[in-house]
Amino acid sequence: MRCKKTIDARSYSHEMLEKLRTDAVKRVESGESPEAVAEGLGINRRTIYRWLSAYHYGGESALQAKPIPGAPPKIDAKQMARLSRMIRDKTPLQFKFEYALWTLALIRDLIKKQFGVKLSEVSVGRLMKRLGFTPQRPLYRAWQQNPELVQSWQDTEYPKIAKRAKKEGALIFFADEAGIRSDNHAGTTWAPKGQTPVVKATGARFGLNMVSAVNAQGHFRFMTVEGTVNANATVFREFLKRLITGMDRKIFLVVDGHPAHKAKLVRQFVADHSDRIELFFLPPYSPELNPDELVWGNVKTRIAKMAVQTKDELKAAVHASLCRLQKMPDLVASFFRTPTCRYASA
Repeated sequence: MRCKKTIDARSYSHEMLEKLRTDAVKRVESGESPEAVAEGLGINRRTIYRWLSAYHYGGESALQAKPIPGAPPKIDAKQMARLSRMIRDKTPLQFKFEYALWTLALIRDLIKKQFGVKLSEVSVGRLMKRLGFTPQRPLYRAWQQNPELVQSWQDTEYPKIAKRAKKEGALIFFADEAGIRSDNHAGTTWAPKGQTPVVKATGARFGLNMVSAVNAQGHFRFMTVEGTVNANATVFREFLKRLITGMDRKIFLVVDGHPAHKAKLVRQFVADHSDRIELFFLPPYSPELNPDELVWGNVKTRIAKMAVQTKDELKAAVHASLCRLQKMPDLVASFFRTPTCRYASA
C-alpha cells in the first residue's frame, strides 16, 4: 500500500528538515518499520528509504539539510525499497539459493546478484537494521501442508462447526498429545563472561506422555500416561471418557488426523456417545491451527529448566505444571489469540 504524501518538506527550514530526517531514522532504528514511520509523518516512503540509505553510508552528517560531498551510496533508495520487499515477501529458495532462511551471507549474495554491489556481512547487518529487520526464529510449516485446505478450514469449515455448536449449545475443545523426556533441557542462566556454566543433570533417560484439551473460554482438561500415547487408541478413548465425565453440555472435539483418533474403537465410542461428543479433524500437517499445541510449549519450557533426577520427580513436575495451567484460564484462553489460532477465539 502506498503512503500518500500529506506534507511538503520543501517548505521546511533547514533546521526543521534536519530534525525531521533525524527523528524518522531514529524511529526506524528503534524498531518501527519504514512504512509505518512514513505514514505517521505523512511522507512518501521512498523518502524514508532515501534518508536511511544516506544515514547508512554517511552517518548523521548525511541527514543535514545541505548537500553532502562524496560518492553516492552503493545502494540507492529505490534499491533499498526493492530489497526490503524481496526479503519480506520471498524466500531464498525462490531466488535459486540452496537454503530456506535469510542469513546475512545470503542477503549479501542477493544484493550482489540483483544490484551488482559487493557489501560485507557487517554492512549488510547494518542495512537490515536500517530497513527495520531483525533476526528471528521462524515458524515452520510442513511442506506437505495444503494452503487451500488451511484457508478453507479457517474461512468455511470451522465457522460451520462454531455455528452448529452455538445452535446446539455444545462446547468446542481442541485436543492433542505430546511427550516429554528427562533429557529435554533449555533456557539460559547468568554466569561470568567467557565461563560457560555447567548444570548437573541425570544421565538416565525416561519420559512421560500427556493428553490435553483446551477451549476458548479457558477450560483445560488433561491426563498423563506412562506408556505410548500417539499410537494408542485405547489411551485416547480413555481420555474421551474422562473428558465427557461431569460435562453437562455436548463436546465438539477438534483433533488432528492421527490414526489413533480414527481407530475403530474410538469411532465406536463416539458413536455410542453421539449425544455427548463429536469429533472434527484439522487439515493435514497443520499443527499451528491447534491452540492445544501451545500447552506443550508452556509445560516443556518450565520442565526444561528443572533438574529432575528420577521418573517420579518428572511425573510430579509435569503434573504440577499442568495443574498450574488449569488454574490459569486467562492464560489458556490467550492461546486462542495467537495469530494462527485467532480464527477459533470467538
